[in-house]
Order: sequence, then C-alpha cells, then structure tokens
Amino acid sequence: MKKSLVVKTSIYLFALIFICAVSKAQEKPAIIPEPVSLVQGKGRFVIDNQTSLIIPSGNAELAMLGSHANEWFSVLTGFSLPVKNKTTEAGCSIRLLLNPSLNNPGNDEGYELSITEHDVKLQARKAAGLFYGLQTIRQLLQLSAESKEQCGNLPVVEIIDYPRLKWRGLMLDVSRHFFSKDFVKKYIDDMARYKFNVFHWHLTDDQGWRIEIKSFHRLTEVGAWRVPRTGQWWSYTPPQKDEKASYGGYYTQQDIKEVIAYAAERHITIVPEIDVPGHSLAAIAAYPYLSATGYNYAVNPGSKFYNIDDNTLNPADERVYAFLDKVFTEVVALFPGDYVHIGGDECTKNFWQQSAVVQDFMKQQGIKTEHELQSYFIKRVEKILKKKKKKIIGWNEILEGGLAPEATVMSWQGMQGGIEAAKQGHQVIFTPSSNTYLDLYQGDPLLEPNTYDMLRLKTAYQWNPVPAGIDSSYVLGGQGNLWSESVPTGRHAEYMTWPRSLALSEVFWSPSGKQNWADFQTKLAPQFKILDAAQINYSRAAFDVLATTKLDQEKQLLVSLSTDVDGLDIYYTLDNTNPDSSSARYNGTPIVIPKGIYQIRAQSFKGNAAVGKLLIAPCGELEKRTR
Repeated sequence: MKKSLVVKTSIYLFALIFICAVSKAQEKPAIIPEPVSLVQGKGRFVIDNQTSLIIPSGNAELAMLGSHANEWFSVLTGFSLPVKNKTTEAGCSIRLLLNPSLNNPGNDEGYELSITEHDVKLQARKAAGLFYGLQTIRQLLQLSAESKEQCGNLPVVEIIDYPRLKWRGLMLDVSRHFFSKDFVKKYIDDMARYKFNVFHWHLTDDQGWRIEIKSFHRLTEVGAWRVPRTGQWWSYTPPQKDEKASYGGYYTQQDIKEVIAYAAERHITIVPEIDVPGHSLAAIAAYPYLSATGYNYAVNPGSKFYNIDDNTLNPADERVYAFLDKVFTEVVALFPGDYVHIGGDECTKNFWQQSAVVQDFMKQQGIKTEHELQSYFIKRVEKILKKKKKKIIGWNEILEGGLAPEATVMSWQGMQGGIEAAKQGHQVIFTPSSNTYLDLYQGDPLLEPNTYDMLRLKTAYQWNPVPAGIDSSYVLGGQGNLWSESVPTGRHAEYMTWPRSLALSEVFWSPSGKQNWADFQTKLAPQFKILDAAQINYSRAAFDVLATTKLDQEKQLLVSLSTDVDGLDIYYTLDNTNPDSSSARYNGTPIVIPKGIYQIRAQSFKGNAAVGKLLIAPCGELEKRTR
C-alpha cells in the first residue's frame, strides 16, 4: 500500500523525536510487550545466505513454527533459511529447542532467547513459548531494519520472558457490523505479533446473528441481515414497511473451522459469544416464540429500540432451553476451547414484568425478583453447557441474583464486579470499560471519528488488572473489547485497536514492575514503523491536543490543553489563525477565554515541527463540555 508523503514525514519525525539522539550501542530494543529480563551485549548476529534454521525432526508443531519463521525471515531479510535438524560447522544458525526442564515460571508460554554474534538459541518448554520467542525475534529484526543493508541484523541480547496473565484477550464485535473471514484472520495475525492469546468472537447480538446453525436456518436467513443505514448510531430510522434487509452476513461452519485452525497455529484460542438472555433481538426476529411477547420484530439497524422492542429470551418457556441446547450443541462442536461466553449483560426486565406467563412462572418457582429470574436462566444455561463439557463466562451482570456455581465473570462495569466474584471464589477476567473499551474516543472528539466517551492511550496503559485485596489466583487475565456500533469497516477497526492494544499487551504480559509509561512512549515511534510495514491502520491521537474545560466563579470559560505523549510543546491562538512555534505557548495554566472569542486553535510541536493534528475548537463547543 502506498503511503502519502505526509504520513511518511510524520513517521520519520516521530522516530527523530524519540530515538535519533541515542547511539545504537546504547539503545535498548523497543520490544512490546516488555520482556521480564533483557540483558544487552555488544555486537550483532547477521543473517545471511550461510545461516541455517535448526529444528529437531519429528515434531509437527515445530515444523509448522519453522515454516512461519522462514516466512518472516524471508520477508524481513530476503533470505529463506535452509532447515536442518542439527547444527553443522558451516555458517551460523538459529536454533529452536524444546526444553521441558527449563526453569521458567511462564510454563507453557515462557521462553529464553540467547543471541550472540555467532548463534541464536531460542528454547521453551512448549511450542507456545517458542512461538512467542519468535515474535520477539521478529520484532528485533524489524526494529534493527534502519536500512536494507541492516535488515538481517539482530542485537546481542539475553532474554528471559514469560507472561504475567494467562488470559490476554481482545474481543471483536462482528454483530453490529459484519467483518469478513479474511479480515478476522488478519486481526488474529496482528494480535499474535503482540502475544495476545485469546480472541473473543462476539457472534450474536440485537443487530445480527453471525454463525451458521444448521438446526435453525432462519438464524442466518433472517437474523444475519438488516436494513442498510449510515450515520450516527442510535439515530437511524427503524426499518420501514417492505424495506429489504440487505446489510450483513455470517460465517458458515466451514468458515469458522478455518478461522479456528488459523488461530490455533498462532497459539490463539477463540472463545465464541452467544449473547443471552438479553441482546437477542436478531434471534427473536428469526423465531418470535423465543421472547415473552411473541411479537414479530425486524433485526435492529441501530435505531433506538431498548425497552421498545422485546430483545430478551423468555426464561419461563422450555422451548427456549431446547433451542439453546441445539444451538450450543453445534457451537461446542466447532470450538475446541474450554469456554463459551453467554453474555448476560444489559438484560431489560420490563417485558418479563409485563408478562403474566413469566410472573406466574416466578411464583411457581419461588423466584422473588427478575434479577433472580435471570440468575435462574444463567444457571440453566450453565447446566446445558456443562453437559457438553464447557465452562461459561458472562459479563458482570450475571452476579445479579446470584452467580451460577462455576461461572467465570468478565468484569466490564469497573473492577468491583470482578473483585466481588473473586471473593466468592470465581475466576475473573478484568475488562473495565474505563481502561479497555477500544470503541471510545482516543483523542479530542473534534479530531476523531464519532463515538462516545473516551479512552486515552495513557489510560489504557496505566492500570492494574490484578487489584489489591483479592486472591490473585482467581484473576484469569484481562481483555480489550472493540464494540462495533461506530466501527463500520475493517480499517477503522484497526484504527481503534492500535496503539491502545500495544498498551494492553504490555499490561497483560509484562511484570507490573516493568511497566513504565515514560519508557513505553519511547517505543511508539519504532513500533509505528512495524505497524506501517504490516499495513495496519493505527491512531496517532496520543500526539494530538486534547481540550478540557470548566467555568470559573465569574462563569468565564477556562480551557486546559494536554497531550498523552510527554515532552511536546503546545502552541495556540485565539485570533482564528493557525498556530506555529512563534505563537503563544501553553504553560500548563488554564487559558481564560475572553468574551467574544470565536475559537481556540492549538497544535503540538517538537521544536519547530508540528507533530499532532491541528485542533480547531469553537468556543460554543467548549462551553458545552463544561456541562
């Protein structure tokens, strides 16, 4: 893909800002996520036409790893390395070794990497550890590639590395907007680069059912399609009479098998989500008997419908559990992992309260509240899946009314739900929206595509997924979530994912003592080069100015300006002209905006060169922010 001159110039400028002043001998490799231990030596290992790849014979997993490694080496160095099963005297070698006795607390995913001027030795207890070690080698090659002549160089280092958390996930919502099988594969590839190991596939919701279920063909014939709409989510008009539902798509079971196999080669487990009992409008549109009202609804296109259309399954109807039993039978036959995510979030209780059948059922069962009724439903679903040898995960709302006996809680409404679940002896995955929701603004809303709320890069980095006050053994891990209401394309999905997922990869993998925001910032420019080479779209909002506001006692507007990235100067104007390095420099004190001023313009600089986008903020818009 060709890059514009402007983009290339900005990338090179970032590199100059952060790395040009440090000599190569002193520069620490900008690896993400940060390894547990890295000791840097002198010299470099050079890959050339005499270098061989040593892989013990008789192991299919290692043979596959060697094939992937050779693909990367060929692209990055121009050399396809001959694969041998033992070291020979001629030339240098890169050795992949399984060492079951390796004393590494990372167990299956840890590795040790030794690079000298004459030899590269990567060893691990399991193939997964070798895979992650290869990702580190891959990064080291790319980080060293300042020119084509240097592209086959590796620095002399000794690395011991293993993950902090077992579950290091990213979620992609394919219900609100359908993403192709090929894009899902690319997304998985990008995850693997940064040592994520769980892909949470949000397959069903109110706006689309994306998985073929052969027992219920209308789930994809009807539930996978909605009327086309473009604009702002929740502002769309509802489906009109006789309007054709032409927007959507779904994955066949063969597609899903292909993606699962693709992910497994990259040591990524896929966890499917079938969201129940709420968020089920696509299923109800296909089979109206599943809801308590029994009304005919269309799949929602992004118009307001909550508490208007009944999107909840009927917990009082045995046909619902028979339906779910058949659906999950087909789901678990596809997905080999231990878990199925069953949602359980944002379930409106209005339609249950209005249903005489549901209310009678509650009385018969001795169920006092609708929260307890949801708990009854979740426990029934857990029993269905337990018979199929699967464990359930649910969003933290499944705590309401009482947890299912063996449920794992994914805590998104802050940390408290997860803390409570851990204290009850349940495993927890922390994914608080304030730190992990990738569909939120990355920078000032005036500079970013429309969405809601905000998650800055710094905020994604600076949090602890293992909170104090609980037994850490119950913390399974952490996860970033990309909901797609405002994410209609694959390129935009990448933009929202990166670089905040670079931050999350380090939060989930690296020891807490190795996580350092100042150091992480220095790694952005080199990593942006890697993302460019992989044709991954990403955001530079961390370099842009964010304006925050308040009113003083005299009701004058006060504007504060900041960037996520440290060490930048911010210049601004109040006379509608574009700022440069000769304009007023922001000194950290809120700017008092005089009456009659129309707008403030601000931009971040390094020296005399602009590094962020120009922010043009009308004062009327800034005043709204004070409310």
